[in-house]
Amino acid sequence: MAADPAVVLDVTRLISRLGQGPLTGIDRVEAAWLAHLQDRPHLLLARIRRRQRLLPPAAGAALLDWTGGAALPPAGALDRLLGRTGARAQAETALARMALASRGPAGRGLGRAVRRALAAGRAGPDPRADLAPRAAQAPPPRAQPVYLSVGHANLSAALWANLGWARRVVLIHDTIPLDHPAFTRQGQSRAFRDRFAAGVGQADLVLAISTAARDDIARWRARLGLADRAALAVAPIGTSLAAPDPGALPPDLDLSRPFFVALGTIEPRKNHALLLDAWDLLARHCPPEAMPRLFIVGRRGWRNEATFARLDALPRGGPVRELSGLPDGAVAALLDRAHALLMPSRAEGFGLPLTEAGARGVPVLASPLPAAREILGDAARWLAPDDAQDWALAVAEMSAGQPQRLSPLAVPTWNDHFARAWQAIGAVSPRA
Repeated sequence: MAADPAVVLDVTRLISRLGQGPLTGIDRVEAAWLAHLQDRPHLLLARIRRRQRLLPPAAGAALLDWTGGAALPPAGALDRLLGRTGARAQAETALARMALASRGPAGRGLGRAVRRALAAGRAGPDPRADLAPRAAQAPPPRAQPVYLSVGHANLSAALWANLGWARRVVLIHDTIPLDHPAFTRQGQSRAFRDRFAAGVGQADLVLAISTAARDDIARWRARLGLADRAALAVAPIGTSLAAPDPGALPPDLDLSRPFFVALGTIEPRKNHALLLDAWDLLARHCPPEAMPRLFIVGRRGWRNEATFARLDALPRGGPVRELSGLPDGAVAALLDRAHALLMPSRAEGFGLPLTEAGARGVPVLASPLPAAREILGDAARWLAPDDAQDWALAVAEMSAGQPQRLSPLAVPTWNDHFARAWQAIGAVSPRA
């Protein structure tokens, strides 16, 4: 009987996020897969300094430690000379030294390097002992490797054309850069289109995180004239509920009044401007001492200068406060005491804050997007993303009483996600 297939997980995105603050949604998915594979046969691939580096499992264990806050190896003399002293640069240097193989950007010859690593036992099963001598008894043959990309990174047509040694699987989180170019960084819509075409057009399996996202992927696959031989499978991503840690909150944060939380990167599609408009409307009718609080939790993103200017102009000690870089325990502590999570997004492929709030029984006010309704159904109050008055009225109504709690919603776990993904991967025929 063949052993479980070895997975070659692309971790390019996770490396690029080191030193950039708390992980965002897509980052968390890549980190979850990396953690999941720690007790399974696997290797890693990453584009590091214009080279494709094949990495042993021990590199993944180190990467998880670094994303969790462990100290990175100090920068070497050459790195300091070249000005490469940030967290990402330090990690790239350390990982490049661990590489089992290094190839050009197109990854020619990676298949041979992967086969050699598998034959030498470099894929595990114990990832922290990947350099141990081979057992005298030959291991059972493995099924064809699986190349897995879940981070929207390292998706180049040239690389994917050279991945024929594996069953190629790509997870696409959403098609927002194609549907809403104005919500992305300058030039990213075109870049995403190229990555989408490379991955979806050449994959043997395409995973989606919601039925709504799957339908969007199918629509754009047809619109771009890409091959449709790959199956489209839905594997909703998991929700991890951090333990509340009130001690991690800023000590000067006033939680004595009713407050609401908006969670996510401050970017145009998240529509924070509507919430600022709603609080302006509230201020016209509420005395200062009765104003509910709004805590905007997330780092600043892109193409949102008008909103950033409004945030910068907020009075110190006022009812609206921007909070960046909070650890998961602090966010959990806020949600546990909030009157509601507010999510007036104009586009979402999933919406992890929705499942986190739903699983805690925290009321949700949100835009009625297809993915959001798929996740929460009737367990949310749906408001139009362009009607600040409705949002202000809903907030005023909820602020009048004590925080209410709903029955916790059953949301997908990471085990659910992995089970559905493995089922779909197992149905993919090996490549000839």
